[in-house]
Amino acid sequence: MSVPTVAAGRSVRAPLPVLGRDVTVPLVTGGEVTYAALDYAASAPALQRVWDDVAAYAPYYGSVHRGAGYLSQLSTDLFENARRTVAEFLDCRTGDQVVFTRSTTDSLNLLAAALPDGCEVFVFETEHHASLLPWRDARVTCLDAPRSPRQAVETLERALADRAPHGPALVCVTGASNVTGELWPVRELAAAAHAHGARIVLDAAQLAPHHAVSVTGLDVDWVAFSGHKLYAPFGSGVLAGRADWLQEAEPYLAGGGASRKVTRREDGGVDVEWHEGAARHEAGSPNVIGAHAVASACKALTEAGFEALAAREERLVRAVREGLVDVPEVRFLSLFGDDAPRVGVLSFVVEGWNSSHFAAALSAEYGIGVRDGLFCAHPLVRTLLGSDPQAQGECGAPEAGSGEKSLNAIRVSFGAGTPDEHVERFVRAVRELVRDGARWTYRTVDGRCVPDTSV
Repeated sequence: MSVPTVAAGRSVRAPLPVLGRDVTVPLVTGGEVTYAALDYAASAPALQRVWDDVAAYAPYYGSVHRGAGYLSQLSTDLFENARRTVAEFLDCRTGDQVVFTRSTTDSLNLLAAALPDGCEVFVFETEHHASLLPWRDARVTCLDAPRSPRQAVETLERALADRAPHGPALVCVTGASNVTGELWPVRELAAAAHAHGARIVLDAAQLAPHHAVSVTGLDVDWVAFSGHKLYAPFGSGVLAGRADWLQEAEPYLAGGGASRKVTRREDGGVDVEWHEGAARHEAGSPNVIGAHAVASACKALTEAGFEALAAREERLVRAVREGLVDVPEVRFLSLFGDDAPRVGVLSFVVEGWNSSHFAAALSAEYGIGVRDGLFCAHPLVRTLLGSDPQAQGECGAPEAGSGEKSLNAIRVSFGAGTPDEHVERFVRAVRELVRDGARWTYRTVDGRCVPDTSV
């Protein structure tokens, strides 16, 4: 059984077609402009191919794993084929499981719920909250931010060497920082973890949309990522990797689909025999459209070629940095140095500007969408900014002439769907705002800076 799919295009000299590429937005100064979506690190726009594949499937929508009808059988095949596509995309090992979840956050919380008793977790303070916070029921060692890839490996090796020699341990590490975009030495960290009897899970939310991720080649035990950063719609994610801890754990959610057999006891209770395999942690009706969309995105990126995609992205990163190199008010944030390899994510501060004010002006006056704040990575951003760990993260428009130092940063991020013009417009806008200031008056509403429409 098959559903029509959209033919793939292979050229990456130009950006891959994405939804929203022709959307226009109003400017507070008058007129409209094509929206420049430069917040890919939060959520990338869906690829047009992904959307078309989803639309092609929609008339065939049916229940999964539970129906005898043609559409149910077709939907079940589609769902399981998506699982195989994701396994191929990640170069999984024989015996690895692919579990569909809601997001990276959901995936890592699932793994946290499956940790063996007494498991110790090692995580750097540089992690996104999705990989920093799920380990509430484990003993957690939080490692200081390293200042080089080598220091990251050495820091982990020392921490693992000091732990008790027996008992399970897990290392959680990002593949690419959602703040600086810098690539982490995943293969070396995995080797260090395994040398000390620990396992490792890779948060690939920022890595998978930009670089090929091989579970086998990196020798990681699990990998997690989100569909909405991989050019698929919201609400889908993946946890892929070793089956044993997942199989030995109680189901993440209890309900239909996770249960193989349920019987009533004489005392009024129920006995449950849980499924083995991925179904054990996929209770409820699965998000078949989300799984299909993720698989479509995996195919599209693989066929486009990550080498070509990464080369184009590196050119856009250079364009931003070189375009602002002679603007001393702009300071880019980095752990490993300005020349460290990175994906299309750059965070910076602008001297004399509050970050919320600057981001609001980019949006209202230039039609450019970026992110400002602490990027759900509060410890890392505060370390990079040298700010008080207890300081509040919110900031609105500064009082005129106050020169308030922002507690937050500004992040620009892009990827396979970003036109060159959007990056060029961003560079021009930053230069103009630094040189001339905002052309409009702004005020703070609910902690955010917005144009003052009363003037």
